[in-house]
Amino acid sequence: MTLISKHDPALPHERSIAIQGLLSARKKLSASATVAGDSLQTDSTLHPEEPPVAEMVSDPLVWLQNYTQTRDSHWREAGAKSPYRPFPKKAYFRPIVEIFQKEPVLFIEKSRDMMVSWLCVGLFTHAAMTTEGIEVLFQSQKEEKAFELVEYAKILYERQHPAIQKAYPLKRKHQAAGILEFAHGSRIIGIPGGGDQIRSYHPWGLFQDEAAFMPEAGQSYDHAVPVCQKIVVVSSAGPGWFADFVNNCD
Repeated sequence: MTLISKHDPALPHERSIAIQGLLSARKKLSASATVAGDSLQTDSTLHPEEPPVAEMVSDPLVWLQNYTQTRDSHWREAGAKSPYRPFPKKAYFRPIVEIFQKEPVLFIEKSRDMMVSWLCVGLFTHAAMTTEGIEVLFQSQKEEKAFELVEYAKILYERQHPAIQKAYPLKRKHQAAGILEFAHGSRIIGIPGGGDQIRSYHPWGLFQDEAAFMPEAGQSYDHAVPVCQKIVVVSSAGPGWFADFVNNCD
């Protein structure tokens, strides 16, 4: 198990991170181009030499930052022309991704504006999309919050390069709230907090968001450990099981 703290000097807070270098000409073109009808930035004029799908999805962070888009609910306040934009580039994302790929269990302390939860949704979405027959659970305090995480996963799928969608089709075009199912048998399901919620599933992965504020988060974690191959527990500061667990790991 690995613990990542928001105070780790290797993972500075996003406000203190300097922009690292200039974007390549291709990325500048993709960022500045305006596509008619707010279509995805994968027009052939933006990708004159498109790599194969296997290359586009070979690294989850590269996929997030170059071949799909996130939705910013505050895009008007930011003066953006569209709510959709590439996943941001933060210096601490790469270390988190590397640990996610290496460790079966990962606890992450965060502040609310670090986008860590969205990063974790992206990593699990990439895993479910590119791996056949696995089940991933997104758990939060309430079902509504868990469904929001699944909705974000759907946005990442829908806004990605069309060639990737073709390579990894969905089970059905219209999907119920709180679930994202792929044709190859993998699926992502949103569930509310509660120690017994996981008993109904046999998940490959579990993402617990804001675990410090989730009822019976510890019991859910205990039920997941024997069956899950990948567990990520994320929370901002708060008393309870998450804080006690993290403090005992220090």
